[in-house]
This record gives sequence, structure tokens and C-alpha cells, in this order.
Amino acid sequence: MSSRPELQAPPEIFYGDVEARKYTSSSRIIEIQANLSERALELLALPDDGVPRLLLDIGCGSGLSGETLSENGHQWVGLDISQSMLDIALEREVEGDLLLGDMGQGLGLRPGVIDGAISISAVQWLCNADKSSHVPKLRLKAFFGSLYRCLARGGRAVLQVYPENIQQRELILRSAMHVGFSGGVVVDYPHSSKKRKEYLVLTCGPPSVSTSVPTGKGEDGESSSDDESSGDEENQTVCISDRHRPKKKQKITKKGRGRDWVLKKKEQRRRRGDDVPPDTKYTARKRKARF
Repeated sequence: MSSRPELQAPPEIFYGDVEARKYTSSSRIIEIQANLSERALELLALPDDGVPRLLLDIGCGSGLSGETLSENGHQWVGLDISQSMLDIALEREVEGDLLLGDMGQGLGLRPGVIDGAISISAVQWLCNADKSSHVPKLRLKAFFGSLYRCLARGGRAVLQVYPENIQQRELILRSAMHVGFSGGVVVDYPHSSKKRKEYLVLTCGPPSVSTSVPTGKGEDGESSSDDESSGDEENQTVCISDRHRPKKKQKITKKGRGRDWVLKKKEQRRRRGDDVPPDTKYTARKRKARF
């Protein structure tokens, strides 16, 4: 089994001329990209009013996912870091506008101009440090911050991701939550190792009834009920809060501020993305009056 592409080389190098043409000419890849893009567009939940929207395709590659957007009557702008991929997209005469850029440095688009955004198998690349100057946490912050700004208020972004482990998943979620997004993760076919797909469904703005997270698909291809998707670690819908959610006011007295209370507070700060000192045997230990 081959290793993950993001572990072999930076994207602009891995997707050189040879790999870009090989990727675009594969009938299997074309079918997978079409299916993932259709599902992302479904989760985007755009109004069915016949009005074309301006969408952003992040990590558009050679335009395979953008073709799905065009077929559904939308205009789109594609961003990718690989010049070879974009050259093939130009050869294929895709209908979208193409931008060469590194999403880890921000998207560089005007505020509020994008009606919705999709990304297929791209965001997890930001979790790797391909250069000495790369800090994954800062690159994710720059990406999600610029994505939040360029989306219209209430606009939604659907990012299909392949996190390598739970740490990457939490890092991506925490980064999105920290800049103000509401939403969560939708998992299709959670119990299938081959068909399982994760989509980060984010809404620009505070959570509300209209921004609730959709339900993932089960083994029969239909949406599962809440009863079917709850009760274990493989839940199909994992919700996250955002910084706009009002915090409950609690009266805290000095009494009861023991080790458990301190550990709980530190964990809450970690989930917000704050830098917190590691837990040790000295955590919450009272200092002596003199040294």
C-alpha cells in the first residue's frame, strides 16, 4: 500500500507534470472526484432558486471538481498551489477562473464576495510542515481566517478531508472554530474502511436552526437518524461550537479549586486553541510559603 501523498512531497512538487497528467487521465479518479464534488455541493445546501452562485474551489487541481460546479449552473473560482495542475485545467478549457496560490498563506479574496466554498482532499495538506517556515497551526489559522472573511454572511463551506489521525482532525476543527465558524463534521459510511468520507461543514456566522449540521449517509446510502448515529465514537455527525456562542456565567469560589478543577479548565483552554502548559505531577499543587 502506497503512503499518503502529503507524506511524500509538498503538493507543488508531488503534483508535477507527470503526476498531474496521470491523475487527470485516470477514469477512477475522475469518478471519485465527481462523486465527492456532488456530495459537497449537496451539503453546501444552496437555495434551489435557479440563481447561479459564485463558488470557491480550494485545491481545484486540474478542474475535475469544478466541472461538477459548472454542470450545476454555478460560476466558480479555483485555487491551487500546483502550476502543473492549473496548466492542465487550462488545456481542458474549464469554465472557472484559476488562481495560483498557497492556501496556507491565506486566500487573498475580497471580503464577502464568495457565496460558498468546497474543497476536495486538500485541507489536510496544511497539517504538514513542508518547509522550515511552515507552522501547521499558523497556516490553518491563515487559511480559515481568510475563508471566513471572503464568504458572504451565512455562506457555507464544505471541505472533504482525509485526516491522518485524530490529532489532525482536532487541529483542523479547532482552527475553524477559533476564527468564528459554526458547524461540524459529517461522516458518510462511518463503519466502512473504504467508503468512509469526512466532510467539514462550516457556516460563516453563529449557530442557528438554519445552520444545523446535516446527517451523514449510512450503509444503504440514505441519511441515518439520530438514534442510529449516536452512542459510539463513530458518530456520523460531530458538532462543534464557535466563539459567538454565549458562555454560561458560573459563580466560582475558591473552595473546590483542586487538581480536577484545574485540569478541567486547562482542557477547556486547549479546545479553544490556547497554548497551555502540559499536565505534570506539580499541576495544582500548592506552593510552600518559603523556598
